[in-house]
Amino acid sequence: MLQIEIDGKHLTVEQGTTVIEAANRLGTYIPHFCYHKKLSIAANCRMCLVEVEKSNKPLPACATPVTDGMVVRTHSPLAKTAQAGVMEFLLINHPLDCPTCDQGGECQLQDLAVGYGKPASRYTEEKRAVVGKDMGPLVSAAEMSRCIHCTRCVRFTEEIAGVQEIAMAGRGEHSEIMPFIGKVIETELSGNVIDLCPVGALTSKPFRYDARSWELSRRKTVSAHDALGSNLIVQTKDHTVRRVLPLENEAINECWLSDRDRFAYEGLYHESRLKNPKIKQGGEWVDVDWKTALEYVRNAVDCIAKDGNADQVGIWANPMNTVEELYLTKKLAEGLGIRHIDTRLQRQDSRVSDGLSGAQWLGQSIQSLAENGAVLVVGANLRQEQPLLTARLRRATHGRMKLSVLGGRKEKLHMPLFAQEAVHPNEWAGRLNEWAQDLDQDVAASLSNAEQAAIILGAEAQNHPDYPAIYAAAQRLAEATDATLGILPQAANSVGAAALNVNRGDSIQAMIRQPKQAVLLMNVEPEIDVANGAQAVAALKQAKSVMAFTPFVSETLLDVCDVLLPIAPFTETSGSFVNMEGRLQSFHGVVQGFGDSRPLWKVLRVLGNLCDVKGFDYHSSEEILQDVLNQEIVSVQLNNRTTFNGEAVQTASNQLVRIGGVGLYHSDAIVRRSAPLQATSHAAVPVARVHPNTLAALNLSDGQQVVAKHGGVGVNVVVVVDAALPEYVVHLPLHSDNAALGAMMNTIELAGA
Repeated sequence: MLQIEIDGKHLTVEQGTTVIEAANRLGTYIPHFCYHKKLSIAANCRMCLVEVEKSNKPLPACATPVTDGMVVRTHSPLAKTAQAGVMEFLLINHPLDCPTCDQGGECQLQDLAVGYGKPASRYTEEKRAVVGKDMGPLVSAAEMSRCIHCTRCVRFTEEIAGVQEIAMAGRGEHSEIMPFIGKVIETELSGNVIDLCPVGALTSKPFRYDARSWELSRRKTVSAHDALGSNLIVQTKDHTVRRVLPLENEAINECWLSDRDRFAYEGLYHESRLKNPKIKQGGEWVDVDWKTALEYVRNAVDCIAKDGNADQVGIWANPMNTVEELYLTKKLAEGLGIRHIDTRLQRQDSRVSDGLSGAQWLGQSIQSLAENGAVLVVGANLRQEQPLLTARLRRATHGRMKLSVLGGRKEKLHMPLFAQEAVHPNEWAGRLNEWAQDLDQDVAASLSNAEQAAIILGAEAQNHPDYPAIYAAAQRLAEATDATLGILPQAANSVGAAALNVNRGDSIQAMIRQPKQAVLLMNVEPEIDVANGAQAVAALKQAKSVMAFTPFVSETLLDVCDVLLPIAPFTETSGSFVNMEGRLQSFHGVVQGFGDSRPLWKVLRVLGNLCDVKGFDYHSSEEILQDVLNQEIVSVQLNNRTTFNGEAVQTASNQLVRIGGVGLYHSDAIVRRSAPLQATSHAAVPVARVHPNTLAALNLSDGQQVVAKHGGVGVNVVVVVDAALPEYVVHLPLHSDNAALGAMMNTIELAGA
């Protein structure tokens, strides 16, 4: 340990600590631009110059390691003169456009110029001008003359996002920050460079010229777009969401946000937003009031459920609904005698979860996962499913973690991997069993030799038609290597839904095979949210009544439903989510409801009272949550051990199987309607990628338009050669254009158009 004195205050720090880090621990602020606690040291802005005793010149606090007995003065005349000199140089070429700059009011350069700048400039020459750059639909780089070359954005793309997409070209006054020629920023974490930019050079393109920072109200909430549970600051104006920023939480999202969490808000006010309750009368949709709509729902359920026919009513609920909403959904079902309710939208085999005594989860905390010495990920599209968790793992692999990946393709993860195997999905269980039986193989040895190890199953493993066989094999490998077994939940509240024991009776796939006479859709768009979407829609068409509780209207819902009830998305309601590590996080609505929409928990409360179900006298979501906690519903043991009945599905590795998961920006209804996200390359209509040998066996050619078929449904796609894929595997992510094609991990046909 080393002793340091900063401005008369004494502190003991570890070897390798820099002066600026030591000052931060004391609460002493040193001005800076290029320094960031999560990035490497650049020391190129020089704003953090401080006086160090026995040094003949000021030293940069960010790049100066502490030595034993060091004495530092951050506000001495020498330090202040040096800092003021740096500020004068930074302002020489900076344009005087603060009144029109989106960064105005929250600009680090503005703030520091007040304390360290001079009242007038001695520079009389012309200021330099830099041409704006195109960095894509999310990040605006139109005013790069403002750039002070701190290189935070450059370091972020290289160190956190994993691949350098921005660089500094030129030297001296000709230096410019720019994307690589002819390219834009494509990382799924690109919006973080906006937060990192200390000036107005990189700003949010969707938010551009929308509002001033001092006009915005700030509210804390939790993301509903994946199971990480990122903490958000939502900024609002005129009762609408205008911008989303990260709320720092080191245990979950650190100080970052994925682009999905940051820009999804643009879909909240899409033209398809449902404003009023609607009932179909004579084939025509009519706006009605809430009382009429809820009476219609009550009568429809009563009509079908009477005479002991309650078995013909099913509920399909979205696992991104809150704990309170799912709890009341379950409670209403029990009160009405409805025995079939399911939230496992994309699961094709429910035997694993049916055999659990608790809820499947990550198996450890998010922070603990990154501290493992070895991790094996099976059947996951990491960057699509969990962008921020992937970034945390990426940083860990540059330390001591050995990360291995088993999947249907070799995903570009932009990190050093211990092993990466792409094999046919029907061989995953066999490969895991092989490792469990032979611990001398590299992957198994890495797990068994690590002090702490984990095996994680992703969405593709969970959605596999023979998930129980894969799970059992993973469980055997975990036991053999003393590793922690966990899963990556597929929605914001998947763990909460399982802990509440919501899923009971027939699964959604069973209800598709044997359609019910009445179905309640709780925030579900069946054509894309449910595995085998075309069959799901066909099953709904056979029902006498389909009642949708939904924030948005779609052509499918207009076709299959007879009543639509507008519910509020997560930004307009209060509630709670249980994230992948089992953490319960509650939040409040950040804006008023849109149109005549209502929070789902309020709708269910009124419906329960209309149906004379006991225990629906709630006045707030907090009361519902307290009821949940009092009954210890969500404190059910988080458990990843399961038993299942039945034989494993017999599959072959020469079957043509579709992989690819859900497209990054097609994960939920809000994201699918966000125009900026849909303008990115990640949201483009995907091609069908296959191995060249498979293409030859199918008598198809590279770039040919073909028909992909499954379950009697055909979709036109372009087929492209990809030698990195295993044979008899088709990589075709779920997208709005191919949603009718069916479930992931199923057999698929490709035939000439």
